[in-house]
Amino acid sequence: MESKLIMSSSPHIHTSTTTTRIMLDVIIALLPPTAVGVYFFGVRAAALVAVAVLSAVLAEWIFEKITKKKNTVGDLSAVVTGLLLALNVSPLMPFWMVVIGSGFAIIIVKQMFGGLGKNFVNPALGARCFMLIAWTGAMTTFKEPLCDAVSSATPLAVMKDAIAAPMPTMLDCFIGNMPGTIGEVSAIALIIGFIYLLIRGVVSVKIPAMYILTFAVLTFFFGKQQMDITYLLYQLLTGGLLLGAFFMATDYATTPTTSLGMLIFGAGCGVLTFLIRRFGGYPEGVSFSILLMNLVSPLLERYTVPKSFGNRGGAYNG
Repeated sequence: MESKLIMSSSPHIHTSTTTTRIMLDVIIALLPPTAVGVYFFGVRAAALVAVAVLSAVLAEWIFEKITKKKNTVGDLSAVVTGLLLALNVSPLMPFWMVVIGSGFAIIIVKQMFGGLGKNFVNPALGARCFMLIAWTGAMTTFKEPLCDAVSSATPLAVMKDAIAAPMPTMLDCFIGNMPGTIGEVSAIALIIGFIYLLIRGVVSVKIPAMYILTFAVLTFFFGKQQMDITYLLYQLLTGGLLLGAFFMATDYATTPTTSLGMLIFGAGCGVLTFLIRRFGGYPEGVSFSILLMNLVSPLLERYTVPKSFGNRGGAYNG
């Protein structure tokens, strides 16, 4: 019997995984920190999440309608962007600012550069930094959990500025009973969501592990309180470090795909976060750190491609 060889272009390995399925997994992973944020910050936090998501979806639909592009609302990427943005803002944030932030994320950061997969920075992260610059006061005003209108400083601000305010217990840091953005307060909820993504094979552990490890080593030896394990734990469990490392530093479009590139990317995020928190005027540093590393991601991708088999001169670039 004559055998036939069928020649075709790549890819030769197919999978049932789709963009919609990946985005749905991310949404599911974000449900635990969202639920905890709503529990501690109330109905207003839930309303902010809804407004951010609906604004992002509507912005994408309107832009694609006007530009006569294929409608991509069904891939759920706009939902993820809106949800991530909501989890990165204060529960006291005015609704109209969140609407503008969602529009900025979708139209300016994502669609203006070609849509999903072509954006050069994470859309939610780009919008958060824009909002932080435009409305610094609103973005850095927080409230006590389980209270209606009691404003309070975050643990990072207390440590940074030596504010006379009580620090949350380690248990509070794990469950989320402390001031902060809607989605960053509960370490255990974020860890549960990240474990789900690992089990589903949506993300790799390389970037988050290198990010957290680099930051932890630098903070332990060179932080404001050197070799203080309690200080280190507060730095790890409060603020946006876990949210950023697990859900934004792992964005497919804006991070390297090579193993070495991932490790360098994670280490760079860790170094920058440490430098901003330690020497900068802002107690947080996660958003700007990931954003800056997003900008150098193409270079990391280019120079960390493994050598092709049999090629002594380096990776094939023809």
